[in-house]
Amino acid sequence: MDIFDFLTMLGGLSLFLFGMNIMGQALERRAGSNLRSLLSKLTSNRIVGLLTGLGITAVIQSSSATTVMVVGFVNSGLMTLKQAINVIMGANIGTTVTAWLLSLTGITSSNFFVQMLKPSSFTPILAVIGVILYMFCKNTKKNDTGLIFLGFATLMFGMETMSNAVSGLADVEAFRNLFITFENPILGMLAGAILTGIIQSSSASVGILQALAVTGQVSYGAAIPIIMGQNIGTCVTALLSSIGTNKNAKRAAMVHLSFNVIGTIVWLSVFCIVKAWFDPVLLNQPASLVGIAVAHSSFNILCTILMLPLSDFLEKLVIFLVPDNKDAEDDKLLKIISDFERISNLAVNLLESAEELKIKDLHLSKTAEKEMNLFIEAINEILKLSQTAFLNNDLEAAERVEPLMQAIDTLKEELRTRHIQRLQRGECSIEAGFVWTDILTNLERISRHCSSIARNVIDISLEDINLHEYLRNMRSTNESFKENYLSYLNKYSPKNIEAQTA
Repeated sequence: MDIFDFLTMLGGLSLFLFGMNIMGQALERRAGSNLRSLLSKLTSNRIVGLLTGLGITAVIQSSSATTVMVVGFVNSGLMTLKQAINVIMGANIGTTVTAWLLSLTGITSSNFFVQMLKPSSFTPILAVIGVILYMFCKNTKKNDTGLIFLGFATLMFGMETMSNAVSGLADVEAFRNLFITFENPILGMLAGAILTGIIQSSSASVGILQALAVTGQVSYGAAIPIIMGQNIGTCVTALLSSIGTNKNAKRAAMVHLSFNVIGTIVWLSVFCIVKAWFDPVLLNQPASLVGIAVAHSSFNILCTILMLPLSDFLEKLVIFLVPDNKDAEDDKLLKIISDFERISNLAVNLLESAEELKIKDLHLSKTAEKEMNLFIEAINEILKLSQTAFLNNDLEAAERVEPLMQAIDTLKEELRTRHIQRLQRGECSIEAGFVWTDILTNLERISRHCSSIARNVIDISLEDINLHEYLRNMRSTNESFKENYLSYLNKYSPKNIEAQTA
């Protein structure tokens, strides 16, 4: 392997990671609202939660994305910690789908239909379809579908490029010795954890391992501990997403870490015992792409089988690891003050945007003005609700903030889509469009700080943790939240503007 092969390998790795990132983001956007709606309706049933986490992660192919979503729901009170535990367990199984897709690159047969199962055969077709959908369709959903196809084609091309570039390493003694070192289970586990922690995706790190496996130098004895470590490394994303959230959201992120650490300790111990006492021939055999996929799935399924009956213990463990602070009320008051401060800063941003429109003599279309006024009405209402909740300790007002914030988020996406369509039709200047987008973004951020204020008001008022959990559970299972959300969605629908001008 020379310098050019090394550069080719880096290029393939870059394409692989880029394609996986693009595909994951597009998948989340394409099905995001439906996935969020499904998650918010979860019951406390363990199996339902497990299957939901499995299904959603199989779709978006990222346990990190699912866990981050779960942390957000726990932070907003739409999901209890108990529900989050089951979803996170399912997410760990769902993320193994990627390894199975990548294992298709190892298919060898002269049969036409079997050959068409190889990604190198059908990804060019997906790439062509993706380009057409992305470049020539104005519908945002079709654009995202195009990006999904393009992302998948890019990651598969990167995988093939990596595999071809490293194939020469099969005869390199130093490379063989490296993976002999990784046959030490502890070193292998640490290597997998560090690599995955850096790229923040177990699916991607498994793909890299599969690419290296084509050299024939990666034994099952080295691959299995690396796979175990990868499950620990992928927890970095969830832990980062929990920064600045409430206690239960931090606990949800710790569930992800605790689940994988405990599972790895138990099954790595079993692995070491089996290796030391029985020394199976399989562990000395070169790992195949399919074999790595099997090992990845088996490990995550075994971890779930181990931990699912212990979900109550896991809940108590993370509560112990992230205990309630005696000064929690003071902390929450400081957060509320911080939220009000951020709202004032965002108000300054809005003033600067208004001045920019005036100084540059920029004008929005009549439709854009009406839509912005509708959005401002919604923001004014959420500001009043959060202010009432804080000044009067009004829990009823606080409870109405979250569904309104969700409706505002939905409205923002719809207005943004309409704005892009106006730009494409030439009804609004690009320069004015930038200012319009800044205003929309700042207003939407105000609504999120209002939501944070309302959540902290609820947390301060309900000091009894059991009552607190009960309320959060009620909000996620009864129809009140859904009714309020649909009511606000109807109240602040752009269709009302169309009806007035018709």
